[in-house]
Amino acid sequence: MLKIAVTGGKGGTGKSTVATSLAFELSKRGKVLLVDADVDCPNDHLLLSIKRDKVKDVYQEIPKWDFFKCSKSGKCSEVCKMKAVVFVKGRYPVFIPEQCSGCGACMIACPGKAIGKTRKNIGIIYSGSGNGIDLVTGELIPGEMISDFVVDDLKEYFTEREKDYDYVIVDTAAGTHCGVINSITGCDIAIAVTEPTPLGAHDLGLMLDLLKIIGVTGKVVLNRSDIGDCKLIEEMAKKQGTEIISRIPYSKSIMESYSRGEPVKDSRIKELAEFAEGLK
Repeated sequence: MLKIAVTGGKGGTGKSTVATSLAFELSKRGKVLLVDADVDCPNDHLLLSIKRDKVKDVYQEIPKWDFFKCSKSGKCSEVCKMKAVVFVKGRYPVFIPEQCSGCGACMIACPGKAIGKTRKNIGIIYSGSGNGIDLVTGELIPGEMISDFVVDDLKEYFTEREKDYDYVIVDTAAGTHCGVINSITGCDIAIAVTEPTPLGAHDLGLMLDLLKIIGVTGKVVLNRSDIGDCKLIEEMAKKQGTEIISRIPYSKSIMESYSRGEPVKDSRIKELAEFAEGLK
């Protein structure tokens, strides 16, 4: 089984288009599981016109106050870095669950042990199939702030099933935050999708630095390669000691496939799939 992360520091570079298209091409060569780990804005099911079914809810532990034990010390508010506990001297603390990260610091700091645990629903895990691909998706409930717990549950869910597949494609969120790190960790290789712009080159450098730190081999896919200054990406790849394995030009046919919710059929994607197949 080969596990490939499709990632990228900058958003809007075509990461999900590459991930879904690569999954479709690899499905002709083996059994493929596509994981949409961009839980803040999952869209792989839309790009592939896959109907999703709910698998499970994702919960986050949050504090619960027993005001019979509460001494109104305000210690819970003092240690809350997320400002989820509001305290006015002489009054009981006010809890704002939407702000809570679930760290548990308030429970530890409370001198009267007046804070226990409860939980709230913050996300959903979905699954579906289509175009020869099995898909699992994590989705953060709108208004919730902490996506890491959804990524954790999603990773646990697909890790239990990945042994049944020849290829696992993990489509991460943009950026280098904790959810992205968790999504990439354990993958055999990461493909960083970028574009030939100064911001694309800058964020590519951040992503390749991160991949070195977590010990995952990074390669580069240059999307919209005929628009902008490709030298920016070439120089960054050389500086980072990696290579550009595919250059995908701007294409009207790719945009039309994207708009119709169909897998992109393009020779550059086939070359990318052949590269992945050669890693097995």
